[in-house]
Amino acid sequence: MAQGASFPYEEVAEIGGGAYGTVYKARDTESGKFVALKSVRVQTDQDGLPISTVREVALLKRLEQFDHPNVVRLMDVCAIQRTDSETKVTLVFEHVDQDLKTYLEKAPAPGLSQDRIKDLMRQLLCGLGFLHSNRVMHRDLKPENVLVTSGGQVKLADFGLARIYSCHMALTPVVVTLWYRPPEVLLGSSYATPVDIWSTGCIFAEMFRRKPLFCGESEMDQLGKIFQVIGLPSEEEWPKDVTITRKQFLPPNHPPITNFVPELSEQGAELLLEMLTFDPLQRISALNALEHEYLKEEETADTEGSTREGDAIP
Repeated sequence: MAQGASFPYEEVAEIGGGAYGTVYKARDTESGKFVALKSVRVQTDQDGLPISTVREVALLKRLEQFDHPNVVRLMDVCAIQRTDSETKVTLVFEHVDQDLKTYLEKAPAPGLSQDRIKDLMRQLLCGLGFLHSNRVMHRDLKPENVLVTSGGQVKLADFGLARIYSCHMALTPVVVTLWYRPPEVLLGSSYATPVDIWSTGCIFAEMFRRKPLFCGESEMDQLGKIFQVIGLPSEEEWPKDVTITRKQFLPPNHPPITNFVPELSEQGAELLLEMLTFDPLQRISALNALEHEYLKEEETADTEGSTREGDAIP
């Protein structure tokens, strides 16, 4: 980790703002290549950087050795001490022009083809399977953190940063979205890698709908919207270590999942429900999802850039 060295990057443009600061497109002054800069201010003790941040960054750097095609590359880390108690850590990533949110918005009506969605899902799950097999949780998976290159390659971004960020106060008044959070996080229960599978299920549905599946305005509202789609879990399934009780929710008359995502085939609906399973221990894993019949079906000739027949969901 470069500490206090001259900063070899020149900011070109602001490309996004989140709850933890701004992301900049920058130019590497030595190579001339574009990169993405993400900075976080961390509290330090007399020995320099907090050990938690050092551990997280070291883990991200270790993953670089594998050079996975579906994971954005962390190219450099710069630390500049601002005061005795605060250090600015800048993570330098490869730059990708667009995220999945923009990619979906730019798709001509009625949206992406079934085969294109399958291809994106396979790549997303490949990247996630790689992270999980290396004991890395993303924890903040959403369309803005799934990058798509001009050639249609998916790259997961911002993985591993959630733990770094969670140690520090949000820098801006931007609200961290609830829409992709699984029930165990909303309930304040313990969680592990299945959190990312839930978020991936939400993204899967959004690829068809071109709008989010669950748009809650609070934790309770988000849970209520989830139960309208997947049903109210049984008393046995409800986690014991939470303050929110099952009795606080009325059992909804939930229709089939295809009412919310009409274009899904029977096998696609089955995969989606395996991702949106309430009990995280019963939720499908990334590697098992890749083996699901829906994603193993033969691709038709109708691939890149094609659109579905029929109208988009209003």
